Amino acid sequence: MMDRVQRLLIEVLIEPQKGGQSVLSTIKIAVLPIAKVFTMCFLGLLMASKYVNILPSNGRKLLNGLVFSLLLPCLIFSQLGQAITFEKMIEWWFIPVNVVIASITGSIIGLVVASIVRPPYPYFKFTIVQIGIGNIGNVPLVLIAALCRDKSNPFGDTDKCSQDGNAYISFGQWVGAIILYTYVFQMLAPPPGGYDGEDGNMPLKNSARNSPSALASDASPERLPLLADATPVYSNSNKDKVKDFLKYIYEKLKLKQIVQPPIIASIVAIFIGCVPFLKKLIFTADASLYFFTDSCMILGEAMIPCILLALGGNLVDGPGRGSAKIGARTTAAIVFGRLCLVPPTGLGVVMLADKLGFLPPGDKMFRFVLLLQHTMPTSVLAGAVANLRGCGKEAASVLFWVHIFAVFSMAGWIILYLNILF
Repeated sequence: MMDRVQRLLIEVLIEPQKGGQSVLSTIKIAVLPIAKVFTMCFLGLLMASKYVNILPSNGRKLLNGLVFSLLLPCLIFSQLGQAITFEKMIEWWFIPVNVVIASITGSIIGLVVASIVRPPYPYFKFTIVQIGIGNIGNVPLVLIAALCRDKSNPFGDTDKCSQDGNAYISFGQWVGAIILYTYVFQMLAPPPGGYDGEDGNMPLKNSARNSPSALASDASPERLPLLADATPVYSNSNKDKVKDFLKYIYEKLKLKQIVQPPIIASIVAIFIGCVPFLKKLIFTADASLYFFTDSCMILGEAMIPCILLALGGNLVDGPGRGSAKIGARTTAAIVFGRLCLVPPTGLGVVMLADKLGFLPPGDKMFRFVLLLQHTMPTSVLAGAVANLRGCGKEAASVLFWVHIFAVFSMAGWIILYLNILF
């Protein structure tokens, strides 16, 4: 009896399944990209440690700025511009819709979790956002690059795998930026009294201590949000009224925050890619202006190692003091909700969209990217918005724990996705 069970187990693990891959091969394909990411993050952690200390806090900040302002836009421009056409842009319409659906379903799950866990008073909406908003840009790009480098990857040709995956991910980033700097920005508005309260002593609503005069007198600078809501002041002349009104609209819509370098690169790449004359002039290998695209491709290739080194270096400081404010129970609920509850919902959304015929037929990379958009850890940019709103330390603590556990959860979900797709 035991021999039969052992023989059956070996057959299941080693023999090819219906998609042409054995279970062990699928596990290897899914785990190797995570192992590569973990290795590069560990090297960043080592470089930032006190024993080496060649990647200190200021250095990581500069590296993050370089990635965000130059390397990531170059990667988006070169990969998205080469892949997209007007016909494909219409064919890919479900990618931005999926980003919106992922934010809505994630926020609903976050609301349910927050209602059950009951986090400290100022962090109810914070908990919803940390569960609801995933990383749809940096981490998926890293995983696709690590997956496609392996010649045995199930998506075929290495170059096509990388180009298609990067293009699909980049096409959804502009929607994610709008969600971040509108919905997330408003959700993280500081409550009366701000995000203060040491050792669990949270501010109470409508207390005298939370009045503007009290805040101005006793709040230290680090406890005040970097950006606060302000009421616009209008002048009497009609010209100045129009000018002030436009300025107010500009600030209220957060256009300055939305129009960031990666979003500009996405818009420019989509425009050039959809105009055949411009695409032939810039993205064709024998075109006179191809040197610019080739330069962007070279710079874009440096984005993956740089961002992983910076991410690993950021883990050297640990969760920080923010853990004490939000509490272990709330942190654990955020990690569980983001990594365990949101992905099954996303799987259901993508499978339903496939059955309804919303997805390009036969394009497995397209489906894989859609699934990744529901599976990623909490968005790093959501942490940046939290820093603007005065709860950056708490967001940093959550990001630390979510990214630690995401290494294991992403491997499991990728194994499941590959078995479903292939």
